[in-house]
Amino acid sequence: MRTRRRLTSIGRCQGRELWLAPSILAADMTALGAQVRTALAAGATWIQADIMDGHFVPNLSFGPLIVEALRPLSDGLLDCHLMISQPERYIDAFADAGADLITIHVEATPHVHRALQAIKARGLLAGVALNPHTPLSMIEEIAQDLDLLLIMTVNPGFGGQRFIAHSLDKIRRARQLLDARGLQHVVLQVDGGIEPDNVRAVAEAGATCFVAGSSVFGAPEGIAAAVDAFRRALAAT
Repeated sequence: MRTRRRLTSIGRCQGRELWLAPSILAADMTALGAQVRTALAAGATWIQADIMDGHFVPNLSFGPLIVEALRPLSDGLLDCHLMISQPERYIDAFADAGADLITIHVEATPHVHRALQAIKARGLLAGVALNPHTPLSMIEEIAQDLDLLLIMTVNPGFGGQRFIAHSLDKIRRARQLLDARGLQHVVLQVDGGIEPDNVRAVAEAGATCFVAGSSVFGAPEGIAAAVDAFRRALAAT
């Protein structure tokens, strides 16, 4: 992945570098800075901020101010996943707050290509997300414009949900689509129900970045131990 940020992989599978992206949606907001620092110190140089508007998804989270507060904590990659309607309205706000990567949903705007171009015009990496029911055909005409493709393996809006098992087939087909078009540089990210127990299967299906919220920030063994558990699971690939 081409980025100006420090980005250390957490493993390799089938010749591909792998990254863990803890989602702060599951973090303790009263100790957000300390928890993010712990995750970064444990080796997770990619942090995801899940932005929810209560309209596109049935939940509210946070906005650019939290992203701005996170920015000084790390020279790693700060990923903003916009689960919001008409995300193009907020690209500048999250770019100004310090995002390195902005991911939008194809279901959230009729102007996906225009939004991707607006993200890139700000010098940021651009991603597109697909909900579980959304077919891969929705990105066929924009695949060449992507830095990241996100496959949702739960219905977005809430953390702590179970991984939808048949999503593995969709991940495999997404990998085939990218590889067939010579787009191996595009990060294939997966979000929803990712745990050390299933991350190996997801990597073997072709994913290269794993978003983990409650299985990192809510892990009873602690954040650093949880990151290490992902590292050990992926080392087995």
